[in-house]
Formats: sequence, C-alpha cells, structure tokens
Amino acid sequence: MDSPMVPNNGAAASLTGEHVGALPRPPVAPTPICSTEATLGRHLARRLVQVGVSDVFAVPGDFNLTLLDHLIAEPGLRLVGCCNELNAGYAADGYARSRGVGACAVTFTVGGLSVLNAIAGAYSENLPVICIVGGPNSNDYGTNRILHHTIGLPDFSQELRCFQTITCFQAVVNNLDDAHELIDTAVSTALKESKPVYISIGCNLPAIPHPTFSREPVPFFLAPRVSNQMGLEAAVEATADFLNKAVKPVMIGGPKLRVAKACDAFVELADVCGYAMAVMPSAKGLVPEHHPRFIGTYWGAISTAFCAEIVESADAYIFAGPIFNDYSSVGYSLLLKKEKAIIVQPERVVVANGPAFGCVLMKDFLRALGKRIKRNTTAFENYKRIFVPEGIPLECKPKEALRVNVLFKHIQNMLSGDTAVIAETGDSWFNCQKLKLPEGCGYEFQMQYGSIGWSVGATLGYAQAAKNKRVIACIGDGSFQVTAQDVSTMLRCEQNTIIFLINNGGYTIEVEIHDGPYNVIKNWNYTGLMNAIHNGEGKCWTAKVTCEEELKEAIGMATGEKKDCLCFIEVIVHKDDTSKELLEWGSRVSAANSRPPNPQ
Repeated sequence: MDSPMVPNNGAAASLTGEHVGALPRPPVAPTPICSTEATLGRHLARRLVQVGVSDVFAVPGDFNLTLLDHLIAEPGLRLVGCCNELNAGYAADGYARSRGVGACAVTFTVGGLSVLNAIAGAYSENLPVICIVGGPNSNDYGTNRILHHTIGLPDFSQELRCFQTITCFQAVVNNLDDAHELIDTAVSTALKESKPVYISIGCNLPAIPHPTFSREPVPFFLAPRVSNQMGLEAAVEATADFLNKAVKPVMIGGPKLRVAKACDAFVELADVCGYAMAVMPSAKGLVPEHHPRFIGTYWGAISTAFCAEIVESADAYIFAGPIFNDYSSVGYSLLLKKEKAIIVQPERVVVANGPAFGCVLMKDFLRALGKRIKRNTTAFENYKRIFVPEGIPLECKPKEALRVNVLFKHIQNMLSGDTAVIAETGDSWFNCQKLKLPEGCGYEFQMQYGSIGWSVGATLGYAQAAKNKRVIACIGDGSFQVTAQDVSTMLRCEQNTIIFLINNGGYTIEVEIHDGPYNVIKNWNYTGLMNAIHNGEGKCWTAKVTCEEELKEAIGMATGEKKDCLCFIEVIVHKDDTSKELLEWGSRVSAANSRPPNPQ
C-alpha cells in the first residue's frame, strides 16, 4: 500500500512556501519495472528524488555499502561523501533549510550514534531530515548473536532507542514484505510533521528483487492539514476585537513561521494592518527586511536600536510562531505582559490570558485576520519619530589592528539577493543579526539547539541545495575546530562559498557567560590547514588578514578574480573584541544560569 507522498514538482516540500499538491491528480497507470530493478534500494532512491532530494550526505560503513550502491545508481540522486557522520547530519540540516527536505546515510550504531547530535538539532529546528542507517543482516535479529559496531550485547535496539526521542517516526526494515509501506510512511511522516525520521534497512535487503517493488509507485500527495472552521472564525473574532481596541499594536515574527509555512501570510497581514513589524532573533531571514514597516530584531535588552522600546511599550502585540527560551528572552528578562499578547502557534491561537483556540492553522488564521483588522500605523509612526540612524565604525588608522565591527561593515556590503549568510553559534549570532538583508538574501543559524560547529556542515548542505546563491559563512575559530574536515567536501562538490574564519583565540561566547582557562583553545594556522586540505585538488583560495586594507583586498579577490573558488579568509581580531550585544546577553544569561536553588 502506498502512503501519501508529495510529487516532485519543484516546490513540493518547501518549508517557507505555500502548500502544493492539495488536489488529487488523475490516476497514472503504474509502469512495470524490470524484475532485476524492482528492489528496496531503488524504491528508496526513487522516493527521495520524488520528494525533492537530489543529494544524500553519507559516510560509508560495511552495513550500508550495498544500499549506497543503489543510491548512486539513481540518476536523479548524488551521493555526497562526508568526513564524518556529524557533518553529514549537519549538511542534511542545511540542505533541508534551502530545499525543504534533506537526507543522510550512515552505518549501524557507530554511524548512527555519531549522527545523533545533528538529528537532534534538526528536530529542534523543525526540519524534515531523513536519516537512513544500514542495519544488521535481517537473519541476525532475535538470534542472540553479538555483532561488531555494537556495544557487545545481543540486543540491537540501542540505536533505535536513542533515535526514538529525536525523530517523529522510526522504521526498522528487516523484511521485504512490509518494507515498501514502512519507507513510504517514514518519508511522508517527515514531510507532514516537519521533523526528522529514522529508517534502518537490513544490509542484505537493498538488492533483492521483490514483487512489491515491481511497478513504479503511484505518486500520491500529502493531504493538507485544514483548520477547524468554527475554531478559526472564533479565534479571528476574538483577536480582531482585542487588536482593534489597541492604540499602538505591533507584530513580531517567530521561528515557527517556517514550519507553519506562514511567512507569506505574515507579510500579507503586515501589508494590510500597518503595524510596526519586527522579528525574533531566530526568525531572521524568514521575513523580508526591506518591508516598509520593518523595525528590526526584537531581542529584549539587545534588540535592534529602538525596536524593543516600540514593542515593549505597545498595548498589544501579536507574536506569530515564537519560541521563548532563556536565550531568546535574554535570561528571562523580556518586558512583555501576557495580557497584552496574542500568541499564534502553527496550530493554536491564545488571546491574552484566554481564550485559546486549537486546530487553527497559522497561515489560515493570519489571512482571515487580515480581513477583519483595522489599519493602525501608530506604533510605526512612533518608531519613525524616535529613530536615529546607526553610527558607523570609527575610521581605521593605516595598518590598525582589524576590529570586528569593521569586518561586518564590509560583509554588509557583500550582501545581495544572490547571497546567503550562515551564522555560526557564538558571537557571529550577534554580529550577523545586525546585518541588513537585501531582498532575496538567505539567512540561517541554529539558535534553539546552538551546537557549535553546526555551520560547517550546514554550509556544505545549504550550498549544495541553493546553487543559485553564493554562501557567506561566518565561523568562530573554536566552532571551526569541531567540524573543519568537511571543507574538503565543499571542494569536492566544487562550491564557491566564502568562509570568514574569525580567529580571536577561544570560545568568546562562553567567556562572556562564564570565563575560565577551558575557553582558551590551541591556535591553528587555519589558512595553512585549508591549503593542506586543498592539496592541489579543486579550486581553493585562502588569505589571512589583520587590518582593513588587507580585508578589502581579500574581499576584492574573493568577489572578483576568485569568485569561482572556495574562498577562506582568516580574520585575526583581539580576543576581547566582541559585540556589545554579546556582553549584555552574556551577563544576563550568566545570571539566569547561576540562580540559586529555590528553598525547599
């Protein structure tokens, strides 16, 4: 039996676009397949292509080799070999951010447990990543045998149990009779839930022909979720009544706009209502910053200038898809009041202290609200009255040591609709947050999970998916040391990413939360390392810069003569040169972390 699938129609699994394929297509006569091709491996490969996956990030191991043969044999699929499983998972994460769905393939337990951290991050960010594991021979299940790549017990379920908490569906395929249904259910569940799934396939099964795969699967579609119409109308009525009484309401976009596929609906509402519009930090890139009433990032005490004052002084605010955690709330220090807030989640609306409405889809709600809401530009007019343009960094003296604010002034000038920014966990969060994104410029970072080293693999995956954009990655030296190897995979894939390696001698974000000798790292010759990895194969260009003159020359080369190369620019800055936002944020997060136990 075929489970619902999304046909590959270019935008099938888009995370930020609107739903497609809502209506059934005319039935298509299944195409008979040669019996030697009617295999599980081919079926899985075809399913990946059908949902929009063109690249699978993989690390080989003896349990998945036959399966990898079948993935390679699929004309629409490219196997991208990574240096380790963690990076393969991060790459699938980055790929899913651009393409709408990603996939990685590893081997049993030693590979599966290595990729866990990346899959957990994808879960936290609501990304549909299909994690495929080559499992034990089907004959070994239930035999009391001890296998290699395990912890030495005859129980093979350790890996599965680990994945159960960080995936929304787990399929263990150890016989061919139900393999078809298990694989289809896993893939469709990943798309439906916008979360990772786990598929383990017995190593002896991918190449065996079986009647269930003898015909081309019918390309079904995912049935769209729908709002409860009465609940939707009640939620809109209560919200419109609340907001239309407000004097200076504002609207703030949150990170769950992506999973709700409500980015367009949010902007449409902004166009209609006239409210000042901001984003939470983890929603940067989901809302166009060139919008005429965009006022910046709302991040409590470290918000964009004049943004927090407008948001926190409003008498009503509508948050679409927010996540309020200790990081986004700057150590729980936001000056918001629940009785002023409309909280819109992907399938739920809460109006102030109540009522709450379930089974209401965010995009349906925002579009319906736009028809009932009164136009009110008061908050934006207040913003314009108090707004003072940002200053520019102090001019550098000749050969003066490079400052971080000068570096990001030049990165700002590199941005266009043909670029995308990947910001690593650390001070790059805060510096990149201040970049003004031109129309069409992509932007990604991992704020909820905040795993250092994420950006190297994510850059690889995003660049592989978004061939039309040149990726600019901003990575700290501490984070880079975690995952540096897969720059080599970028070279093999002929990517032309620009990596700014910000070398300040340690884990600066940790320093500002709580300092200690553990935050100092061994300094590397990063450009020398990149040249060694390059080793004359592929196009790679490196530079080490210490002052503004050298930086301008390096950027000129990277965007000019070396625009077809992977460009790696190591930027030497002082260890205490951080954004003012990190200093404020670090002290507040430190205070939240160090709260004493409540009296028992």
